[in-house]
Amino acid sequence: MLLIGLPTAYGVVSGRTTPALTEEESLVFGRPKISPVPWHPTPAPKGPDPRPLGEVRRLRVPGSGPEDTLIVGGHLYTGVEDGRILRMTLDGRRIDVVANTSGRPLGIEEYIDGRIVVCDAEQGLLLLDAASGAIRTLVPRGKHDLRICNNAAVGGDGTIYFSDSTQRFDLEYYTADLIEHSGTGRLLRRTPDGDVDVLLDGLHFANGVALAPDESYVVVAQTGSYELTRLWLTGPRRGASEVFGDILPAFPDNLSIGSDGLIWIAMASLRKAALDRTSSIPLARKLIWALPEVLHPKPDKIVWVRAVDSDGTLVHDLYGTDDDFYMVTGVREHNGRLYLGSLTTSSIGVVDLPG
Repeated sequence: MLLIGLPTAYGVVSGRTTPALTEEESLVFGRPKISPVPWHPTPAPKGPDPRPLGEVRRLRVPGSGPEDTLIVGGHLYTGVEDGRILRMTLDGRRIDVVANTSGRPLGIEEYIDGRIVVCDAEQGLLLLDAASGAIRTLVPRGKHDLRICNNAAVGGDGTIYFSDSTQRFDLEYYTADLIEHSGTGRLLRRTPDGDVDVLLDGLHFANGVALAPDESYVVVAQTGSYELTRLWLTGPRRGASEVFGDILPAFPDNLSIGSDGLIWIAMASLRKAALDRTSSIPLARKLIWALPEVLHPKPDKIVWVRAVDSDGTLVHDLYGTDDDFYMVTGVREHNGRLYLGSLTTSSIGVVDLPG
């Protein structure tokens, strides 16, 4: 899940944490206080221009904000802001409601037995049987300090790797976390027997999660610092983490593994110059947050996705503009097509891969 034109995740940092807001200090003029932390963003490297994305076809959904997409058994699944999980034919002609989480579903992923893992910002980490509509809570919100369950990846034995975006703010105020940049996001792991442990902390709005096909490493998007972070799970570097690939020119959101093993990155919006310029000036960022909502930066009307290989090397870089579909927060490759989620529209975008 991502922004309104601001960022959402970062890389492994010092582990510094900012205490959760107390009820007494939590709201000023109806919004949370923030305590901005100085930092120095790395400029994006210069490179070739992305290729034109091509036509974006839109599959309309009966709801707002289909944040992520998943294809299971020849059907397309997504979740919308009122909690419904929708199942669609790939042409969008038939849509069924299979369940309602009573929360806000964000990332969705296939489990090992065909059920669906749902990251719900209000309910926690869930497991859905789409055939019956039954929902099992794997990690409830609040347990293990889980606050905003955002995206997940599933191992072959049923281990689930999932992100907790921030310890500071609820989803309604996620942009406060991006502006504050206090680094309280986490990457967690739930084993098949139900044990939960923290693999990485100190992340700046932890977001998308992807597991290498051989399960040797897991990657998490840190939207606030425009980068992906790789944590090694096996081999001589087990337990070590590093920046994966290039620093990005946009805010990364959800991640997914393509049919050819590539890691696909949803690029929700361009980096915001106002945030980068004021990164080391906490007072300036407090002033940005104090502005009326109408004056806050808005998402760019772009459609941007990337794919990288196991070394983090760029393989696909596809960019376009669209007034009706933008702010890509999820991307799923299937049979040479990309199915795109968006936090701000009422459609799923469909794009044919070049060639």
